[in-house]
Order: sequence, then C-alpha cells, then structure tokens
Amino acid sequence: MWTHASWQGRFLPHPLPPGERLRSYATWCNAVEGNTTFYATPAKSTVESWARQTDPDFRFVVKLPKSITHERRLNGVDEELRSFLDTIEPLGPRVDALWIQLPGSFAPTDLGTLAGFLRRLPRAHRYAVEVRHRSFFDDARSERLLTGVLAGADAEWIPFDTTVLFQSPPTSDAERDAWTKKPRVPRRSLALTDRPIVRYIGRDATARTIEGWQHWVDTVTEWLREGRSPTVFIHTPDNADALTLARRFHDDVRARLPEIEPLPEPMPSEPLTLF
Repeated sequence: MWTHASWQGRFLPHPLPPGERLRSYATWCNAVEGNTTFYATPAKSTVESWARQTDPDFRFVVKLPKSITHERRLNGVDEELRSFLDTIEPLGPRVDALWIQLPGSFAPTDLGTLAGFLRRLPRAHRYAVEVRHRSFFDDARSERLLTGVLAGADAEWIPFDTTVLFQSPPTSDAERDAWTKKPRVPRRSLALTDRPIVRYIGRDATARTIEGWQHWVDTVTEWLREGRSPTVFIHTPDNADALTLARRFHDDVRARLPEIEPLPEPMPSEPLTLF
C-alpha cells in the first residue's frame, strides 16, 4: 500500500526512490498489510530493504502467497512455505502475524486441511486466518468448528468488515468495483488471541466511513482495556484518504484512552525550505 499512486506528492514525498517509500509511509502509520506477497514472493533483498526502512516495533501483517492458499489450498506446500518463511526472515520481530487468506470456496468441509496445515507451522510466528465462505458466518456449528481449529493453534480470525460498503448501492466507480470483489459477509468482532487484527472498508464518502467504524472504536477500546494489542487497517474503495482516515481512527480511540501513544509525525510531502 505504501506505493499507492494517489498518495504520492499528496501525503508522501514524490518522487522517492523505491528504497525510501516505505520509510515515508511509516511516519504516517505503524503497521501495514503485506498484500504484495500474495501475488509473488519478493526477493530477499527487497525484504531486507523493508526491514531497513522500518523500526523493529513496526508491524507487518504478511499475506501468504496465493499459490499456497488458493492454488494448492494448503496441500503439499511445505517446501514452498519454508522458502517463503526464509525470504521474510529479515523482517524479524516486525512480522506481527502471517496472514492466511482463504478463498471463498474454502468451506467447513476443508477444516481438516486447515487444522493439519496450522499444526505444521513453526511456532516462531503468530498466524491469523481470514475466511470468506458464508457458512462460517451463518452456521453456528461451522463457526464453532473453525473457532476450535484456530484456538487449538493459537491463531487469530481476521474479520474483514464490509457491512458499510454493502449498506446501500455504490455511488462511485471505485465502490462499484469493490462491490464485485469484496466478500459480503456479516461483521464479526470476537478476538481469539491477545493480538486481534481488523480489516475495515468504508465508503468513498469520509463521513460514512467514520460513522461506520464507531463499532470498531468501541471494540478496540475494550480490547485495549483487556490488555490486548490490536492492529486495525482502514480502507475505502479508492483508498485515496486511507492514510488520514487511519490516523483519525487512532485519534478516536485515543480520545477514549488518552494513555495510548500517538502515531508518529508524518514526513512532509514536500521538501522543507528556509523561505
């Protein structure tokens, strides 16, 4: 996300060499979704660059490659998984969780495969699973079975809250595109571990996005009071203002819990001058 085109020159300095873009993003937010790894495992030198550009307490939620989760559906992937884990090793403690996003066709009948896969994973990392099959949300038995599998591996269930997106018909091209691609599932907000992860997508209208996240402000505040350490990602269909919205969400939580540390001061999008 740190290379999002509409942020360049508006929130982030432009032009910036590739080896500096994440550093600039990290002055706005202290976590990032590692979505690029879903499409291809990066070169180790690229991952080393990500580590150089971020502090050790910066959080990456790194998505497993689709060849593991979607194409081979967690079967016969041990060698590929080892290679992937070796590639991201330079990130060290920055890897808050490895993100296992499963396809919409991954159903309750596949839970045995998921359970076996989670059992084989090295304990050096935390893991978080995102499911999209409706049965996990609509059928109490399927939800209970999945929760049991995740709890047995100390893995988190990542909710992707799209309820605001689908609340009313789309009003922009970006919203229409999101309607065709995003999962239409009920909101779920029960944490299984001390490191819950939330993905929220609102609307291109800022006011509607803010109105829709009030549930998460309440939930995250309660998690923090319980001693949990949540990570929240804020999206809109076009993501044009996602950086400022993420900081606004953080401020809304801090208004409830002033002891929470503020986010870093953003790097100016234009070079500083004396005059």
